[in-house]
Amino acid sequence: MRDYEKIRSAIIRGGTSKGVFILKNDLPADPETRDKVILSIYGGTDERQIDGLGGADSLTSKLAIVSVSARPDADIDFTFGQVGIGTGKIDYHSNCGNILSGVGPFAIDEGLVPVQTPCTKVRIFNTNTNTIIEAAVPVEAGKSISTGDYTIDGVPGKGAKIILDFKNASGAKTGRLFPTRQRKETLITDAGNFDVSIVDLAAPVVFVQANQLGLTGTELSAQLTEKHLWTLENIRSHAAQKIGFVANTEDATKVTPSSPKIIMVSPSQTYSTMHGETVDATSVHLTARAMSMQKMHKTFPVTGGLCTAAAARLQGTVVHDCSAYPGRDEIIIGHPSGSMEFSISCKDTDNDVQFEKTAVARTSRRLMEGYSYVPKELYWNGIESAFGV
Repeated sequence: MRDYEKIRSAIIRGGTSKGVFILKNDLPADPETRDKVILSIYGGTDERQIDGLGGADSLTSKLAIVSVSARPDADIDFTFGQVGIGTGKIDYHSNCGNILSGVGPFAIDEGLVPVQTPCTKVRIFNTNTNTIIEAAVPVEAGKSISTGDYTIDGVPGKGAKIILDFKNASGAKTGRLFPTRQRKETLITDAGNFDVSIVDLAAPVVFVQANQLGLTGTELSAQLTEKHLWTLENIRSHAAQKIGFVANTEDATKVTPSSPKIIMVSPSQTYSTMHGETVDATSVHLTARAMSMQKMHKTFPVTGGLCTAAAARLQGTVVHDCSAYPGRDEIIIGHPSGSMEFSISCKDTDNDVQFEKTAVARTSRRLMEGYSYVPKELYWNGIESAFGV
């Protein structure tokens, strides 16, 4: 008798991230046992994740749990999990737009939604933020296609263009575009006082200008010292406490390590990417660096990017203060691997902000499909507990 259980899985690159995609019904229903099973799939608490499918990097240690939705306004339910590396924890507090770009193709290829050629629109309900995202996915012969001529910085080669349109994205997690009701405020932290903007569109983000940290904003990961990292996390932790995610700032790193996100912004500048390529100041509208699980993001997060692009449109925010807004819907943000373009259409008045479009294009590719293996006892304990056995 075998001592393991097989779980149907697919490894999919979504945007500049990579994760394991699993159907909800193939996991134990009990949340605690479900997470133990998922951690086993990723390699447990080993920082190298050598005994699992995790990539020992926050961008490649991500999870998508997918199911057919019972909601009339959605086709698919999607739960995102950020699997901690060496922590034994899975953070379900935020959405991931990069992994999200693989959900539509996954749903199509698994036969979970009706297919229309040449493009199938999949309405995805993200359970982390209770929001709807419409994914427009190119299809051929009843399956999603991954080949095309669209490129995104941070991913080699070309792929099929997938459009993600976030519906009613304002206040996705907190219920308000400006969770503290202020567009800019001084945040008093252990690291000092900083002018920040806390904005929630697609995901809650705390923004700070790079010069307040003594940085130019063009730094790459290796140029951030331990003090810089500590300061950024301290700012993020105080923002988390201020918007009610944690009662005490010292709990933020453990309880909600990926939300709110923290992004430092600066005016458009000419700089070298992590691949040695040059981004010209005239090709972007602002420069930004995002943190992912307490380390610099190698590219840029989709949900955090949508929030950044939206904040660039909103007068009075620290993002607007340093951005060269082009006077049209397209906002281009410079990041460590190049640039990313967002489409933001909104009407901003003194008392109200109405977003008509918050969209971004990504690519996705299924890399592997088959089975993940977990200890049989671990899996069946969860199944039995779900049925009260």
